[in-house]
Amino acid sequence: MTRSLPVRIAGAVLATHALLAAGTAHAQPAPAAALTSPAPAVATTATTTVANFAPVPFAVGEELRYKATFGGIRAGHARMRVEGIELVRGRPAYHVVFTLDGGVPFFRVRDRYESWIDVETLASLRYRQHIAEGGFRRDATYEIYPERAQYRRDADSLQASVSQPLDDGSFIYAVRVSGIRVGETRSDDRYFKPDRNPVVLTGVRQETVTVPAGTFTATVVKPTIRAKGIFSENGDAHVWFSDDSQRIPVQVKTRFSKFAVTLTLESVTPGDPALHAPQLAAAFR
Repeated sequence: MTRSLPVRIAGAVLATHALLAAGTAHAQPAPAAALTSPAPAVATTATTTVANFAPVPFAVGEELRYKATFGGIRAGHARMRVEGIELVRGRPAYHVVFTLDGGVPFFRVRDRYESWIDVETLASLRYRQHIAEGGFRRDATYEIYPERAQYRRDADSLQASVSQPLDDGSFIYAVRVSGIRVGETRSDDRYFKPDRNPVVLTGVRQETVTVPAGTFTATVVKPTIRAKGIFSENGDAHVWFSDDSQRIPVQVKTRFSKFAVTLTLESVTPGDPALHAPQLAAAFR
């Protein structure tokens, strides 16, 4: 059984993250000749650049909502949201959340994945799972220490990690920052559990895809992690990232337990870079 992410994308993952974004307009499908970027109502978040902040294509308050289908049957929703900036051991971090709520009769999924990502290095500082999949339950919090390449699960002893670590959820945001080109295969030893490395990211193809939020040209990326989860080796996961500066994940397909799962973007609430400085100041109070 799949036991992690995301975007669950539940995420994931994924992720994987079901709140309505007040006032968000759904983009209408673009004419075929204009399929070069997301519809205007979606692509409104500017790249964030603040002193001591790494440049990123998202901001506090950004929320991505997805329709979830299990085996072709609409049966839930997912959400990815940049909740805010919080201190983790004295270091400011983006708090990002991925939730998935759905399923089919006799098999319900209610997952929540949270990642805290250092605003300067974009390394994972904390990762939390709340997993409820059928009869399976798991709650775990991982404290991750990039400066000494170690991590700890709950009250367990410290374990060896890696430099610049990432967790299941933060990989989505890492791809949004750096991008993957079609034909490129990137092998990274950055998963925070060293025995699960490498994480392999492959740019499979460029494709035009229509989802409820609009019509997009996208790069299809195949992520593989040597771990159970939405991006596991046996899950055959693919993520469609929009071909623009934001690289929004507009569609995700993978196998979840015994089901094929698809997440399609329904709406985007843009974040606001102007919130970063006040949130950072509030975190240090």
